[in-house]
Amino acid sequence: MLTCIIRYHIDPTKREHFAQYARNWGQAIPRSGADLIGYFAPHEGSSTLAYGIYNIPSLAAYEDYRQRLAADPLGQENYAFAQKEKFLLREDRTFLKLASAPHGEPE
Repeated sequence: MLTCIIRYHIDPTKREHFAQYARNWGQAIPRSGADLIGYFAPHEGSSTLAYGIYNIPSLAAYEDYRQRLAADPLGQENYAFAQKEKFLLREDRTFLKLASAPHGEPE
């Protein structure tokens, strides 16, 4: 299992745009085959960093997922929304593998 962490640099004056973008992905991403952990918007500290986090079984599964997401009507609408409103200034995608499992029981 891989975890994809997307780090976004957003326009701090357009935080509500990012919130709508995140809600849309909350519908389209699971429908397209990824296990969405969530989208996270700035709250305290940085006003420009936001994250999207989901799990996917493999890089091959990721390629299939991306095709389904690109074909999804809400996915297409969300891509267009981001392009039109220009609230995403930068997007970095990293794939990580869990290294700490199994986790111990709390004492």
